[in-house]
Amino acid sequence: MPSVDRMREFLAVTQAGSISEAARVIGLPRATLSRRMAGLEADLGVRLILRRTTKLALTQAGEELLRRAQRVVADAVEAWDAVRRLDDTPRGLLRVSMAGSHFLKLFTDFLCDFPEVRLEVQSTSRHVDLLSEGVDVAMRIGPVQDQDLIARKLHTDRLIVVASPDYLDRMGSPEKPVDLSKHTCIMGFSGGWTPNNAWPLWKGGTISVGGCLSANEIGLIREAAIEGLGCALIASAVVAEDVHAGRLVPLLTDQIGAELPISLVYADREFIDPKVREFVDRAVEVIEKQMPKPLSGRSFTARHLT
Repeated sequence: MPSVDRMREFLAVTQAGSISEAARVIGLPRATLSRRMAGLEADLGVRLILRRTTKLALTQAGEELLRRAQRVVADAVEAWDAVRRLDDTPRGLLRVSMAGSHFLKLFTDFLCDFPEVRLEVQSTSRHVDLLSEGVDVAMRIGPVQDQDLIARKLHTDRLIVVASPDYLDRMGSPEKPVDLSKHTCIMGFSGGWTPNNAWPLWKGGTISVGGCLSANEIGLIREAAIEGLGCALIASAVVAEDVHAGRLVPLLTDQIGAELPISLVYADREFIDPKVREFVDRAVEVIEKQMPKPLSGRSFTARHLT
């Protein structure tokens, strides 16, 4: 199995764009580095680098190794630092994946308090693969099914179907789930990957829907529903103010919906990095305070009057 040193040398070659320049940067003879790169390819049984006259290019296998090697090398460097320094000070690169933009001050305050941390923040509702994508902490909307992850529960909401009064005036109110086959629906993404055209029934099973818009941006789904583009399945907390203001009407609340857990997840490891532990503890406290409140039971009885 290739060592971390081989991966570091491979990264140096990709960053320098040539074996000669990489050898100069890391202080190795060019022939030695070239031989090691050839040995790395032989060990893996694949071509990683295409030798061209002007600049090196990576094969598909090389691109894949580059993506993973970056994280492996970063983890190795941080592991050595952790052993050498033996303290609980958060430091080094912290990669976070979190949907929405409601908690921006969480990140800026964290950087102010821990200046040795470097933050990379991805704004997405997609269920990222923490281990393969090198993400330290992610917000997970929905059940956490990966047994290799530790989940810190933040909040529990419920999914509800809503539509605008204008849409219901034009199209009528569905009285049972099957009626949605005659309606335009606005769909989110399952796990952030594919349009969710199977909406959950409280009694079990799903109902198939279709429509004009699918998005993994909750704000866009809410806005489309308010604009009268169709029925939307959405977290009640996101639309609570709109329901109270009469901009949206809950539909089929005792028939369609599901509990919606919201958690922070991170890899289950024997050694939890101080920056991960500190960020999760702080994020749980901040998000619990700032998370929008879900609709109360009384709001679910709302009916649209034509």
